[in-house]
Amino acid sequence: MYQYYKGLIIREGADGIKGDIIKKMYNEVGWVSASQPLWLDEKYEICFKNSSWVFTVWDKEDMIAMVRVVSDRVMTATIQDLAVKEEYRGKGIGKKLVDLCLEKLPHGNWWVHTTPENYDFYKKCRFEIPQISDSSSMIYMGYIKAKLEGHR
Repeated sequence: MYQYYKGLIIREGADGIKGDIIKKMYNEVGWVSASQPLWLDEKYEICFKNSSWVFTVWDKEDMIAMVRVVSDRVMTATIQDLAVKEEYRGKGIGKKLVDLCLEKLPHGNWWVHTTPENYDFYKKCRFEIPQISDSSSMIYMGYIKAKLEGHR
């Protein structure tokens, strides 16, 4: 599926999106180093293909934003990654991507992995910060172990 948004193309799905394009996007938003080994390209591509939903935004041939979701497609979903290149931020692109995700499971429970500087953005997208005493969410961050072992 393709749709137009403010002169950009939004594409649904991961088919044909190569790992090097994903890595370039991650690098440009500061998530990874450009000097990562080539074998990680395949890992990024597999992450996209195995996601429940992926939306990417393109300015001609350049991926300028993306979101990927992991979900059971019935009750719960988690926004794993949402990235918008710096020069495209503040134009409603990130919110549009979140809205497209929420349309996939409008009555489901949604989670997002984010950092405190993004809380206000997600609040605008109808997310709430649960009281810590009300939350049963816990996390194991395997990437820390991977980094210590030289895999990242």
